[in-house]
Parts: sequence; C-alpha cells; structure tokens
Amino acid sequence: MRLAADAISKTDTVDESGQRGVVINTASVAAFEGQIGQIAYSASKGGVHGMTVPAARDLAQFGIRVNTIAPGIIDTPMLAGVTDEYRKGLEAGVPFPSRLGQPAEYAQLAQMIVEHDYLNGETIRMDGALRMAPR
Repeated sequence: MRLAADAISKTDTVDESGQRGVVINTASVAAFEGQIGQIAYSASKGGVHGMTVPAARDLAQFGIRVNTIAPGIIDTPMLAGVTDEYRKGLEAGVPFPSRLGQPAEYAQLAQMIVEHDYLNGETIRMDGALRMAPR
C-alpha cells in the first residue's frame, strides 16, 4: 500500500475536493471470526481490517481514500477441485442468498467503492450474512 499511495499522491486530483484515488484492500470474514486452525490467516486478515481506518486517516492529507472488502466464500478457481457435496455444504451455510459469492459481485462492490466519494475508512463484509462456525 505504501508504494501505491506514494504513486497516487503524485497524480493530479480528479475533482474539486482534492481526491486523487482510492486504495481497496482485501481481507476476509476470517478477520472477524476465524475458524479452528486459522490463527495465522485470521490474524493477517484482521491486520488488513485493523489498518483500514488509520491508513484512511494518514492518507487523507493526500486525497486518498482507503477501504477494505471482507468477502465470505467466493466461487473462485480455488474451489474448482471440491466435490458437489462439499460445495452444497458451503452454500447451505450462507443465510441469504444461500449460494457462493461470485467474482463479478466483488468487482461490482469495488466499483461502488471507487464511485462513492464519501466512503472512506470502512471494511465492508460481502458474505450473505455468513458467520463462520469454529469448524
């Protein structure tokens, strides 16, 4: 983020408010409720969440906003090898909509963050109200 912020801070402003851009980080719902065996993963994603507000405050002087997306279970190539039964189990754990998130939905949220000039210092869960069980 430091290198990106340095490069963005040297660009022209994009509007009369002095905005230069936005940094969008990716955390995970594990930042909030990691599962058994996820100590390192959960801590690293919690760190991304934890730096969002301080980074937004530090970079405000340069006209740079900072936000984080914390996705739940997204249907990516990482899940390509799982069985249909396992996939259905993952989907059943998502309250609504009871399915896996789609990469296009992540992109849609990222676009909304870029376009929403007042959104700054926020971590947004994109998880269908999923709250991970310990296992």
